[in-house]
Amino acid sequence: MPPTIEIWRSVRAKGETKTQKSRRTLALPARAVDAVAAHGETQNKMRAQLGLDWTDDDLVFETRTGTELNANNVRREYRKVVRRAGLDPKEWTPRELRHSFVSLLSDAGVPIEQIARLVGHSSTAVTERVYRHQIRPVIAGGAEAMDRIFPGDTRREF
Repeated sequence: MPPTIEIWRSVRAKGETKTQKSRRTLALPARAVDAVAAHGETQNKMRAQLGLDWTDDDLVFETRTGTELNANNVRREYRKVVRRAGLDPKEWTPRELRHSFVSLLSDAGVPIEQIARLVGHSSTAVTERVYRHQIRPVIAGGAEAMDRIFPGDTRREF
C-alpha cells in the first residue's frame, strides 16, 4: 500500500467539521512523499539543535520548537510561500489550495464523482458549483466528440 494521509479530524472555532462519512484516507503522490521525507530531515536537525527545548509531540508539521501549529502559524507560513511564488498573499488563502486541487484534477480528466470523494463531498453538486473552476476558457468536449463522430476532410471553406 502506498503512503497515505488520514483526513479524520478538522477542528475549527465552532467545533469538529468532519462527519463519519467525510473521514477518509488518501494515498499520497510521490512528490508529497518526497517533500515530507525532506521535511522530516529538517525536523530532525531542529530537534537535535534544540535538545531539551524541543517539545516532541510526534507531529509531522509543527512550530520551530515542536509544538502544535495553530491557524495563525499556518496562515503566516502560507503567505511566505505565496510571496516566494510571486503571487499576492492578500489574494490567496490556504483554502485556495482546495479549489486548485479540484480544478486541476477536473482539467486532467478525473471524473467529478472521484474528485468529490477525494475532497469529502457526499455528492458532486458542491464540488461542481463551488470548487471546480474552468482552467481552460474553451470547453472543447463537444467539438472533439463531433470530430470523432464525423471524421474525414477537415478543410475549412469560409
